[in-house]
Amino acid sequence: MDARRGYVPEDDLNFSTASIRVLQKASAHIRYLLNEGYELIQASTFVGNHFLLSERQRLAIARSVAADKCLKERRQKRVTKEQLFGETVWIDGFNTIITLEVMKCQSILFECMDGTIRDLAALRGTYRIIPETTEAIRAMFNVLRDAGIKEAKILLDQPVSNSGRLKTLIAEIVEEYFCECDIQIIRDVDRTLYGKENVITSDSVILDHCVSWFNLTAECLAGTNAAVLRVWKELF
Repeated sequence: MDARRGYVPEDDLNFSTASIRVLQKASAHIRYLLNEGYELIQASTFVGNHFLLSERQRLAIARSVAADKCLKERRQKRVTKEQLFGETVWIDGFNTIITLEVMKCQSILFECMDGTIRDLAALRGTYRIIPETTEAIRAMFNVLRDAGIKEAKILLDQPVSNSGRLKTLIAEIVEEYFCECDIQIIRDVDRTLYGKENVITSDSVILDHCVSWFNLTAECLAGTNAAVLRVWKELF
C-alpha cells in the first residue's frame, strides 16, 4: 500500500486546535523579527526554541510567513487566471505536482501569508509516482485548460529520482488537453525560472525572482474538502 504523500501521524498533535493557537503566537513573533531584518533561519530557531516547537511545526511556520516587504512584492506580481489566456506558463514541476498529490491524499496543506498553498512533504532527491499522481496532473491541466493558455513549459529537476517516469506520465496525460506542452528535465529549475513571466510555483525564492506568477494550487483547491491550515493570523 502506498503511504499518503506528506502525512506524518504526529501531525495530529502538531497541528491540533490547541497547537494552532500556539503556532499563531509564534508566527507573530517570527514575522516581527523578519520585518526587523532578521534571517528566517535565525528567527524561526530563536522563536521555535522559546515555544518548544517540533521540527514539523517550525517548518510549517517558516513556509507560511514572510516579511511584509516580500509579501507586498509577491502580491503585486501575482496574475489572475483571466490574464493567462493565450499565454505561456512556466511550471515548477515537482513543486506543483507534489503539493497537488498531498491535496489528493487528504494530507495537511497550509494557507500561507503570500496566498500560496504549501505542504510539508520532503523530497530530498527522491520521488516516486503514487496513485494520486495522475489525479494531481489532471487537476493541474484542468485549471490551465480553463485559463486558455497557449503553452505549458514544465521543468523537472534532473537530480531527482524518477523524473523521467514523471515526464512520460505527464506527456501521456497532456494528450487529453488542447495545449502545447514542453517538458524538460534540467539541473537548475529554480534559476531557470528567475526572470520568467507566468511562473507556477510556491517556492518563495522563485516567487521573489520571477516577473509574475499564478497561484494554480489555490485554484485547484477550490471546491475540495482538503485540509488547509493557517498557522498565522493578521496582526490587526
